[in-house]
Amino acid sequence: MRDVIPTALGRDTEYLFARMTARTLALAGAAPARRVLDVASGLAQDARALAGRGALAVAAEPSARMTALARQLGRAHEDRGACLLRAWGDALPFADASFDAVICKGAIDHFEAPARAIAEMARVTKRGGRVVLAIANFESLSCRAARRLDGVREGRFGRALPRGRRHYDVPHDHFTRYDLELMCAQASASLELTRIEGISLGWGMPAWSRVLERVPRTAARATLAALDATARRLPSLADVVLLIGQPRASASTSAYTLAVRAAICGQP
Repeated sequence: MRDVIPTALGRDTEYLFARMTARTLALAGAAPARRVLDVASGLAQDARALAGRGALAVAAEPSARMTALARQLGRAHEDRGACLLRAWGDALPFADASFDAVICKGAIDHFEAPARAIAEMARVTKRGGRVVLAIANFESLSCRAARRLDGVREGRFGRALPRGRRHYDVPHDHFTRYDLELMCAQASASLELTRIEGISLGWGMPAWSRVLERVPRTAARATLAALDATARRLPSLADVVLLIGQPRASASTSAYTLAVRAAICGQP
């Protein structure tokens, strides 16, 4: 994780992750008896938060290590609100239309077959339900500006860039480098998109985090909130994009699920 998220979180990083989590959980619409699935749930903190709001929350995570850590954290907090299980996003072990909502926050770019995983999320979501995807945007305003500045520094002034991954470089554990166009194209194959929102603006810009640390916290918070309001209206420039959609009628039973059933049962 150190290659993706700074060890010491600045105010801009804290704000970005807090807003992404808050909006994703709000859009899931947690309520008593409402079934919500968190795909690639990591430590299951979001699933536990949903359960705390009364939802019947399920955390599906393929990593044995992460699932074990999630269970350990749950025991430490005496938290039994969410159901934890190991499952791959592109082969969800649930019947069609099992959930009122499905979320996948900051994880779809780690999937080897993201389009198939989105199809599975659509399949297990009820008609009229909601799938919420939160995805890092590598064509954000910040990424574009930083790439150009670095190009000028290297090309025109001959200055060497600092060692290590730049925030606009895709981490080694990502399979897909997303921009808004690609996000929408993949999601639209299985989802009828009803809303697209941006989260945060300017994250990762050189020296930006240091500037925010030097001003009063209230001023930093107000600045970040104003940029976030702009990002919501201009998702193509935002640091993170939220895609919200409903399952298409054709996604009720995915081609992948049919193939698995045929292979296992010898029948469609």
